[in-house]
Amino acid sequence: MSKTDEKVEKYLKDLKDKVGVSADVELLRKVTKACGPSIFNKDAETVSGSSESELLTVRNNFLIKKLGLADNAKLDEGLNSVMEKYGKSNRSKYRAVVYYLLTKHFKKESVFA
Repeated sequence: MSKTDEKVEKYLKDLKDKVGVSADVELLRKVTKACGPSIFNKDAETVSGSSESELLTVRNNFLIKKLGLADNAKLDEGLNSVMEKYGKSNRSKYRAVVYYLLTKHFKKESVFA
């Protein structure tokens, strides 16, 4: 099993245990690969839901640049919804899981087709 496959397994478990979602494995795998080497860096692998600068980075680099969404209030609503779903008190929100949930929330699976 490759290191990426190990990460995908860990993210699948997180989605099931913490979010209660049965994930689309192929989509999660593609989102994980799109994260690049950041998933292998302990600090970059997670997203801090309480850090405004971190959320702004997710908003600009993933939602606007990667998913091609328009910059409007719906982005913040979607981001807050995903953070709420993942658990505000959950300190280790994996970036790939957050990106997966945002992709599903905004129905942008076609970006990873």
